[in-house]
Amino acid sequence: MLEVELKFPVADPSSVLARLQALGAALDKPQLQTDRYFSHPSRDFARTDEALRLRSVGESHYITYKGPRLDAAAKTRKEIELLLGEGPQTLASWCELLAALGFLHLADVRKQRCKAQLASEGISVQIALDEVAGLGSFVELEALASPEHLPQAQAAVCGLAESMGLAAPERRTYLELLLEKTRGHHGR
Repeated sequence: MLEVELKFPVADPSSVLARLQALGAALDKPQLQTDRYFSHPSRDFARTDEALRLRSVGESHYITYKGPRLDAAAKTRKEIELLLGEGPQTLASWCELLAALGFLHLADVRKQRCKAQLASEGISVQIALDEVAGLGSFVELEALASPEHLPQAQAAVCGLAESMGLAAPERRTYLELLLEKTRGHHGR
């Protein structure tokens, strides 16, 4: 599957929430998510535009691979996500396995996420209102599609962004933004 995503920085999350409610979206309760990113032992993910992360949501843990971005409009990339299991030992074991294989822990991205779903142009679009530690507020619009349905998914995400009055998407990932901010604080 391909992930089609647009992300926008948000100065006033309450106005985005009001627009979502006006469109008929109901937000789920907020969840704390921690994404642990890893660097590959022999491939520079920053250069190849890939990512490997372990995501924790409550007691559940997932491993996700994200491939290089495929277009310039929306952030479209291959995504493979697998449920690993539950509990702190599952996370610890996977971190240990990745370390044994030579992967290095790069950084953690922590966010409070509220999710909703809306249909746009016949496609289900997941909406996330994120409060990202150290970065601020964002709204993400995301649809998953097979390659043959990619144009419809891109149109759905872009159409929903337009109907919500969102402009100037941020193409960098939360990890990229956080690393840039951290490097800036260290004078590099």
